[in-house]
Amino acid sequence: MNLIKNRLKSTNIWSNLRAAKAGASIYSAELLGRIPSKRIRTASAAHLLRMTIDPTAQLYRWREIRSGRNIRIGAGTIIGSDAILDGRNGITIGHSVNLSSQVALWTMQHDLNSPTFATQGGPIVICDRAWVSFRSTILPGVTIGEGAVVAAGAIVTEDVEPYTLVGGVPAKPIGTRDASINYRWRAARTKSPWFL
Repeated sequence: MNLIKNRLKSTNIWSNLRAAKAGASIYSAELLGRIPSKRIRTASAAHLLRMTIDPTAQLYRWREIRSGRNIRIGAGTIIGSDAILDGRNGITIGHSVNLSSQVALWTMQHDLNSPTFATQGGPIVICDRAWVSFRSTILPGVTIGEGAVVAAGAIVTEDVEPYTLVGGVPAKPIGTRDASINYRWRAARTKSPWFL
């Protein structure tokens, strides 16, 4: 009996249980992302994953969501299929933002110079009417300015100025966008089927 009590008090067991809980949370979020209904997926994100999400935002079939309670998504925003949203340090996405398919937002990473491989991170902010293109990666602590565009496949390591087009690895400014854009997307304007 004492052996069992000692085992239960062991930090190893508790850390293993915490790891199992975290793994189950990631896995269940991934399963929710595969539900074949945008309405049910969006409701699941809001209620089960505790994301703050405007009802006009659209979440296509995501790949992974971590720490949903730290993710805020604005009106008319579209999150493309197979997106990865790592909310451990917070993600704030404005209105009418387009995150294309297979975009990854990472708020935490390992310090490559740390002797203990420690983690480091910061929140990600994506401002109104920004467009993050296919297979782009946004790293911790980055702010994407209003109306900015991230080209396909870019890895963004630094803040992006408003109405700036960036591309490459690491992403660098390669152009500008007309600052007079003022669109607001609404869910009603999207004609995609309910099951996407």
